Amino acid sequence: MTNYHLTPSQFREEGKKIIDWIADYYEKIESYPVLSQVKPGEIKAGLPENPPQKGEPFEHIIRDLDEKIMPGITHWQSPNFYAYFPSNTSFPSILGDLVSSGLGVQGMIWATSPAATELETRVLDWLAEMMDMPEKFRSTSTGGGVIQDTASTSALTAVIAARERATKFRSNKTGVREMLVAYVSSQTHSSLEKAIKMAGIGSENLRLVEVDEQFSMRPDLLHELIREDKKKGFHPFFVCATIGTTSSNAIDPVRKIGEICKEENCWLHVDAAMSGTAMLCPEFRYLKDGVELADSYSFNPHKWMFVNFDCNVFWVANREELISTFSILPEYLRNKATESGEVFDYRDWHVQLGRRFRSLKLWFVIRHYGVEGLQFHIRKHVEIAQNFTRWVKDSNEFEMVVEPALNLVCFRHKAGDDFNMALMNAVNETGKAFFTHTKLNGQVVLRMSIGQTYTEEEHVKQTWNLIQKTAGRMTQG
Repeated sequence: MTNYHLTPSQFREEGKKIIDWIADYYEKIESYPVLSQVKPGEIKAGLPENPPQKGEPFEHIIRDLDEKIMPGITHWQSPNFYAYFPSNTSFPSILGDLVSSGLGVQGMIWATSPAATELETRVLDWLAEMMDMPEKFRSTSTGGGVIQDTASTSALTAVIAARERATKFRSNKTGVREMLVAYVSSQTHSSLEKAIKMAGIGSENLRLVEVDEQFSMRPDLLHELIREDKKKGFHPFFVCATIGTTSSNAIDPVRKIGEICKEENCWLHVDAAMSGTAMLCPEFRYLKDGVELADSYSFNPHKWMFVNFDCNVFWVANREELISTFSILPEYLRNKATESGEVFDYRDWHVQLGRRFRSLKLWFVIRHYGVEGLQFHIRKHVEIAQNFTRWVKDSNEFEMVVEPALNLVCFRHKAGDDFNMALMNAVNETGKAFFTHTKLNGQVVLRMSIGQTYTEEEHVKQTWNLIQKTAGRMTQG
């Protein structure tokens, strides 16, 4: 009888080749153009239109991986990747993810794999300790943590739970949702608007609060908007404060916002997607001042903590509000452990039912680096960003747009918007570096996000020299 599966011995043989392939990739990663140079449709055109009828040997698959797939890869793990935000990995994380894939655990409830649940609980309590988070975010208190895929999902989870709390879990009652109002700053990530729409609140009931000269939310304007809405008969229910906005890494004043939320009975969600990792270092924790007033808080280890995508940490102050919002127990999931009330069933803590064993890679990373190792690399990236800032300030052609709080540097050439866009494109097309832009106060601003796992100061210095030389040629031309 024909068996098409790989045997364990064949898997061992091919698996070793894949590990070697990955190791080789990292050894030569700087030889690749950081930004993929292919044209739209080019990769698809190189692939067969029809699937193979018979299985192919792995050597053919690896050959096509090298020849047909790799040209279409933008190398997020390159030390010369400065675009968007870091989306880091590390060898311990890769190995942890490999174990997770090998085990193939579906960790929707405790009974389906107790280790998947209990390791997650323990590791997120570790993180709360490592970052000096409020006691209420720990499993030993009223709240706890859960791993989600992205900060966008955490935002949706927070909005839905806030909606249910605000409506006393009667949000389906006619006319109730239409009166709920949420508040974010004009710099808040677009995922919050998406969450408000998906939760049935609607974009028309989302208020954008203006920001100060550092692009941080203005609490006085937030309070003013809330009061105006209450006078009109609306029900303010949700506010998102951000620790490190995407465009400029702005830090919202969490304490002042939290005090307003407490007074007005609004759910406070704190989005610290990238910058939350900096809380590993005591000297940066002033940025989260007031976080004890938050109802929920999320950050992404998959951005700046060397854990590969996807891995978002979502802490909540009162887990019963989550469970009351998301728990539906069909007969096929009933079991003694759940009914005992002695375990967490994490499928009750968020939107999805199915869950990967994501805590393994987080566990591998924390155990490999230790707190000291993680702190070392975060501090190094911030120091490099400070040095880059100094180089910009010492230049006659470039200027800073906002002082960097951590590892994102926002700067621009003095020649204007069109020049900055052309400069960025010209540098990216060389393949030697990749960085992106945003708009602040209506101006094009260049962004250097310095946080890739293997980025050293020499890489950033070379990129700065490339930017300067490219700008020089453009002005002379």
